[in-house]
Amino acid sequence: MSETLVSLWTDVRRRLEAAGIDTPVLDARLLLEAGAGVSRLEIVTDPRRVIDDAQVSAVNALTKRREAREPVSHILGRKHFWTLDLAVNANVLTPRPETEFVVEAGLQETLPTDAPHRILDLGAGSGAIILALLRDRPNATGVAIDISEKALDVVRANAEQLGVADRLEIRQDNWAASLTERFDLVVSNPPYIRSGDIDGLAPEVSRFEPRLALDGGPDGLTAYRIIIAALPRLLKPGAAFALEVGLGQAEGVKTLAEEAGLSTTEPRRDLAGIPRVVVGHAG
Repeated sequence: MSETLVSLWTDVRRRLEAAGIDTPVLDARLLLEAGAGVSRLEIVTDPRRVIDDAQVSAVNALTKRREAREPVSHILGRKHFWTLDLAVNANVLTPRPETEFVVEAGLQETLPTDAPHRILDLGAGSGAIILALLRDRPNATGVAIDISEKALDVVRANAEQLGVADRLEIRQDNWAASLTERFDLVVSNPPYIRSGDIDGLAPEVSRFEPRLALDGGPDGLTAYRIIIAALPRLLKPGAAFALEVGLGQAEGVKTLAEEAGLSTTEPRRDLAGIPRVVVGHAG
């Protein structure tokens, strides 16, 4: 019996459900689109289209990877974030919706929009945060720092694809160890998972995401201590910072910032009401 778009989609969905995937309907569609080379519109408007054996084999190969809990973003090599379509791979943390609140906070702190701004992203990963800011702030320039050269290769590729490479300097560094410049805005989504908790996370994270981007030390706050200690010398007078934090970490990070002589505001909350971004200013 010949496979159709809808029959293969149904089969993939059932396989993903059996594998314990949280979003089997969405993932099945994405894998069908990628493997069969069809669009969402084609699936919806022509669901009974017969597809050939090569398309079926390609979809099955992608499905096997997802059944093994490899993230869809790694399988497809892409992830939507903010208004961007970003290249991602196993060398960078897959951008998450919660991180968009860092972008939102950063945009609010870089008003007026037509003024020049210098932005620093510490632990840039795929470049999601700083690239979103540069796309929305055409007069801004920035520096993206990561300790991983393989991660910085992803930043370069994304900056080129998005047309902002001429406004972004990319540096390999251990946080801000070698920086002497001051910035109008410093942003970061640092590793904040407690070391002992990583192996208990979903397989998509614990087995496939780079541990360097996850491991926040014994209490999850190691990176914040390093970043916050550097902020007084990295920020211009009155300049802002926005740091993503994990569940239950906002107060601890606020305290670290205030002890470093920085002022803080009420943390930005995500759609679930969880304090997600600690925002503050230099004196």
